[in-house]
Amino acid sequence: MHDTIKMKEADWWKVQDNGKILCTLCPRYCTIGDGQKGFCYIRQNHGGKLYTTGYGRPTGFAVDPIEKKPLSHFLPGTDVLSFGTAGCNLGCKFCQNWNISKAKLDELNAMEVSPEEVVRIAKKYNTPSIAYTYNDPTIFGEYVIDISKIARENGIRSVMVTAGYIDKEARKDVYVYIDAANVDLKAFNESFYHKLTLSHLADVLDTLIWLKNETEIWFEITTLLIPDENDSDDELNEMIDWILANLGDEVPIHFTAFHPDFKMLDKSRTPEATLNRARSIALQKGIKYCYVGNVHNIEGQTTFCPNCSETLIKRDWHSVMKNKLEDGNCFKCGTKIAGVFS
Repeated sequence: MHDTIKMKEADWWKVQDNGKILCTLCPRYCTIGDGQKGFCYIRQNHGGKLYTTGYGRPTGFAVDPIEKKPLSHFLPGTDVLSFGTAGCNLGCKFCQNWNISKAKLDELNAMEVSPEEVVRIAKKYNTPSIAYTYNDPTIFGEYVIDISKIARENGIRSVMVTAGYIDKEARKDVYVYIDAANVDLKAFNESFYHKLTLSHLADVLDTLIWLKNETEIWFEITTLLIPDENDSDDELNEMIDWILANLGDEVPIHFTAFHPDFKMLDKSRTPEATLNRARSIALQKGIKYCYVGNVHNIEGQTTFCPNCSETLIKRDWHSVMKNKLEDGNCFKCGTKIAGVFS
């Protein structure tokens, strides 16, 4: 990887009266003394300036199916170049990528890759999109902006896979060249957010409303269902009602299965029946597109026409077995299917 990367001065910060730096990138609003790091590890105060050590330092690349992000209504059947950095601005006790998100950069063999080089890699592997994922791309927002701008100039789309925990002003900058997002709505109760993710629900809901009302970004929602934590009928009903009222009936929702990990090894895996129950609650209430993940369930991964129930995009795990959309419409009844299909 050729272009030299240096520690980059960060955006979104101000100096406090006491000389410490207030980081304004996410609602955590860390106050950082000289020589200290914020909660996410990669935003650091050196000599009264905030620097990002994540810029240009991915922890590795993979070429994935876009369905793995998961996105079911954004360029189905295509590949996406995926990468993340060290660190995260959430503290999820059930993190499924904790070996990356909870690592400090000096513990990881991070590469040095310029934004131009990331786009060159996408071109080399012929991926129509780049996904900022694994940890939360919010924390490497400067890198996201620079890559996504060059990607757009080269006809390559950009996808944020995120918890949506970002400051109202900063997100206008970070998302300026973003084409799609999958937002983790981790639960629909503040107590879960506070205790198990060390963040707050209201900020995530605000990001979802902003994506819907103030951007052209295609987005889908994922909820990892954890037994006895966020999988009750009451909570699922409340969440679906909120989505219908605030985001509409066309936002695709993915319910995915938890497996014991990180600091939640005492919990059992999510039964497939729980995912099917959640999906049927969503569909019965009027959500048009609802999927299940982390289990083998062809019906729960297939896109059906919300009007005539015809099978449109049949999936097996992350593979598209058939796609019968015609210009984004149902081949049988002509109903327009929400999404980005070309």
